[in-house]
Amino acid sequence: MSKKVLVVEDNELNLKLFCDLLRAHDFTAEPVRDGREAVTVARAFEPDLIIMDIQLPHVSGLELIEQLKADEALRTIPIMAVTAYAGKGDEDRIRAAGAEAYVSKPISVMRFVEAVEALL
Repeated sequence: MSKKVLVVEDNELNLKLFCDLLRAHDFTAEPVRDGREAVTVARAFEPDLIIMDIQLPHVSGLELIEQLKADEALRTIPIMAVTAYAGKGDEDRIRAAGAEAYVSKPISVMRFVEAVEALL
């Protein structure tokens, strides 16, 4: 059975790219456009990995990472942050929130796939 990946991303082009890449590498991808639904969908979908955009409307990806890591049922799921944040200290803040990996946008397709496979 293929590994399941939850993709939390509000940008339609990025969401499609990430899901298409994952599916091309035999992963099952579940898109979430609204971060406010991420925790609920994660509980129902039971992913093996969560890919999290940091800059989301309504709720910060950092807050979502903290919520996911505080949830007994979800805390063991690895999280890969994918973000345009590239400032000094941003990766440290993202990792401190609980993300196991960090990939900056624009993504390198190979680096993205390698990071996903490394977490699974």
